[in-house]
Amino acid sequence: MFGIGPLELVVIAIVAVLVFGPDRLPEFARTAGRLLRQVRQMVTNAQNDLRNELGPEYADLELQDLNPKNFVRKHLLEPMDDDDDKPVANFADSAPQRLPAGAKPPYDPEST
Repeated sequence: MFGIGPLELVVIAIVAVLVFGPDRLPEFARTAGRLLRQVRQMVTNAQNDLRNELGPEYADLELQDLNPKNFVRKHLLEPMDDDDDKPVANFADSAPQRLPAGAKPPYDPEST
């Protein structure tokens, strides 16, 4: 949970008891729980609104997909991994032919 270990949780609990006192701590915990629930609800609503506005082609959109690292991995690297099973083309057959000695290379006057 957020990279916090059990020892850190115990220290946070002790500091919370000292700062807020044992009388106000349950009320503070309820308020924090309500706030967390509201934030989660807001995030869920924002995701659903984004999916609805973008249309059916983005129905599987996740917010993590918008991270540039994840986007590159999903759309560029994963398709490359899928292509590993396909045979590699033989480029020896399509190698360019050498010009005979003294022959002029093809020239296109419109290309320059």
